[in-house]
Formats: sequence, structure tokens, C-alpha cells
Amino acid sequence: MQYKANEIIKTLKSKGLRVTPQRFGVYANLLNRKDHPTVEQILKDLNQEAPTSSQATVYAALQTLREVGLVREVLLEEGISRYDANIAPHHHFRCSCCGAIEDIDWSAFPGIDLSKLRVGLKVERYEVTVQGLCDRCS
Repeated sequence: MQYKANEIIKTLKSKGLRVTPQRFGVYANLLNRKDHPTVEQILKDLNQEAPTSSQATVYAALQTLREVGLVREVLLEEGISRYDANIAPHHHFRCSCCGAIEDIDWSAFPGIDLSKLRVGLKVERYEVTVQGLCDRCS
């Protein structure tokens, strides 16, 4: 699904954000992809046509977008932060061969009983990460 510029601008403004070219670019990039990119991948995309963004700028834009709830950080592998504009509750599948990441609908794992956790733990949120081989690698 391609998002229109005016929809992106309206969403950013609705969160009280100034619409800067970098913020717009980072958010538009995330909205129009499903692969949960790293900062480096977003930066590469943004600078393909005209190199105007730095890694620090992308990090700052992502931090702001996270703070207002438009983007979430996804940690599916050690030491690598990925980003996702799909903020609805969902799970993830990660191919252990090619690294492809795919969203899994929240309802795929119904009835996880969090009451079985040790007394004293207070769950704020959770998601399931499934690892295996995608159809291209299996």
C-alpha cells in the first residue's frame, strides 16, 4: 500500500510534530515497506537520489517517531535494531537462512496464558518471534 504525501503530513501534524524533510522521508520509507529495515537500510534508501541525510538525522527522526507512537523498534536478532511503522499488535517470523522478516497476525497465537508467569512479574506487552525457514529457503 502506497501512502500519499498529504496523509503522511496529516499524521505527523496530528502528533504535534513539525514536518521536516528528514522526518517525512523516514516515516514515508517505513510506511511503504514491510521488511523491518535497519537505520543503515533507511539511510541508503533516503540518500539514493540525493545524499542529504546522515545516520544521526535518521536516528533522531526514528527516536521522535517512536516517542509519539508512530514507529516501533523491533529486536529480532542480537545487537540489531529494526524499525516498523506497523504499530498494531502483531508477531514476527524471521528466516534463519536469508534473514527475511514477516509480520504474523496477532490472532495466530490465541490464548497465551500470562498468569503462568512467576509471581511478581508485571507484563507490559509481549510479542512472539518465530524462527525457521521461509518458503524461498526451505
